[in-house]
Amino acid sequence: MLAKVKSYTLEGLSGLAVDIETDINAGLPGYETVGLPDAAVKESRERVRAAIKNSGFQYPTKRITVNLAPADCKKEGAIFDLAIAVGILAASDQLPAAQYKDVIILGELSLDGGVRPVNGIMPLVISAMQEGRNRFIIPAGNAKEASYVEGAEVYAVESLREACDFLCNRDRYVPLKTKSFVPDGEMNRYSVDFADVKGQYFARRALEIAVAGGHNILMIGPPGAGKTLMAKCVPTIMPDMTFEEAIEVTKIHSVAGVLDPNKGIVSARPFRAPHHTATIPALTGGGAYARPGEVSLAHNGVLFLDEAPEYQRRTLEALRQPLEDGVVTVARARITAEYPARFMLVAGMNPCPCGNFGSETRECRCTPSEIRRYVNKLSGPLLDRIDLHVEVDGVSYDELQSSEPAESSASIKERVEKARAVQRERYKGKRNFTNAGMDNADMRKYCRLSPACNDILRAAYEKLNLTARAGTRIIKVARTIADLAGEKEIKEEHITEAVQYRSLDRKYWE
Repeated sequence: MLAKVKSYTLEGLSGLAVDIETDINAGLPGYETVGLPDAAVKESRERVRAAIKNSGFQYPTKRITVNLAPADCKKEGAIFDLAIAVGILAASDQLPAAQYKDVIILGELSLDGGVRPVNGIMPLVISAMQEGRNRFIIPAGNAKEASYVEGAEVYAVESLREACDFLCNRDRYVPLKTKSFVPDGEMNRYSVDFADVKGQYFARRALEIAVAGGHNILMIGPPGAGKTLMAKCVPTIMPDMTFEEAIEVTKIHSVAGVLDPNKGIVSARPFRAPHHTATIPALTGGGAYARPGEVSLAHNGVLFLDEAPEYQRRTLEALRQPLEDGVVTVARARITAEYPARFMLVAGMNPCPCGNFGSETRECRCTPSEIRRYVNKLSGPLLDRIDLHVEVDGVSYDELQSSEPAESSASIKERVEKARAVQRERYKGKRNFTNAGMDNADMRKYCRLSPACNDILRAAYEKLNLTARAGTRIIKVARTIADLAGEKEIKEEHITEAVQYRSLDRKYWE
């Protein structure tokens, strides 16, 4: 007898419908899976066999053939276990009243018949709904994640027996209730605050500008100056995520297998800080099935590179395309996937190999050529894509022990949100919603410069030998500074301040 069960598999952040056709015929007992299954799918034979027996059903001692259609697409993972088991039971007449043809079945089986959670439930459910399918059986461990998808009729099961009971007695079961997305104070609480940062007024101002306009920033300073602490504080002044942003981030984290099942959704801005030994696939994505990397996991959040020159040169250069386009394309032999990667890059570095160049209290042991070689580990094209280069000074003892309270993240966040509100209205109806993402048409419309501003920018071009891209970044930063000041037009003081945030263009080591 033949049974057809519907399931889904992942292709990047999208789902692909898979028809699981199970045929049981007389003959020598055997089990064959066709349709380009990977090792995990082939191993489902033993998991399914044990789960069926331990759930109180009979495993057929006949010839079993399982076809995963379409046959030209590689199938991976244990996500088909539950659907295959249902297909075998239906084809062997053990579920005579089962209504399974209009249900998408997803889940991995354990040997005792339990259903384990799988990765990528949210993007799979969303993809299926876009194709007109809205009824699902999923693992109970994925219930919170699926409950945020509006319009989906989702039934969460803990075992194969429970899934079969649902298919035969639907009227007894109630679908999951859809949850509304409300940013939770507990979920958005961070362990750091800008009130903990002593001194560093110039760097704090630069970070406020960077967040307000979505700009990338590089901090250059000696060890112990507070670069890492300030970088960790950046998410605390970023606007709360909207539901659309949260769904985007959750889909990526779900596919990567790093989503917290107890929350079901990512409601706080991601902060990713990969180690300097990270490889290109770890950063941009990779593996046999093109899984998302750190740049995608940081989507709508912060990617922090501490001691940026310590990363491999090729790894840093791989950031150029996602920094420019906001997406990263991961191409592998079996699959090509495109993942969003619209993140704010926050990088830190020492001014020289020993870290003491420019220090008033410590002697630098590096020669000018060593300093130049160290700084040049960051290529010109990469630095052009970083809008602000900020020098961070060491903190004195008096500043550390000062009882004067520093401005809190909440206070800074208020100003940032006002500037972001201006930008959302400015770019209404467009994919871009920050100054950092302005295209040429937007710049012509919103960044008109007066003759005095042009004179300042021309002088900066000549003195700093700027590239066209670097000059464009200065104008965008000036637009953000004007937004923070509540000004409709860019003024001379805005351009002047923006030029000050190009430390590496000034070649300060000479």
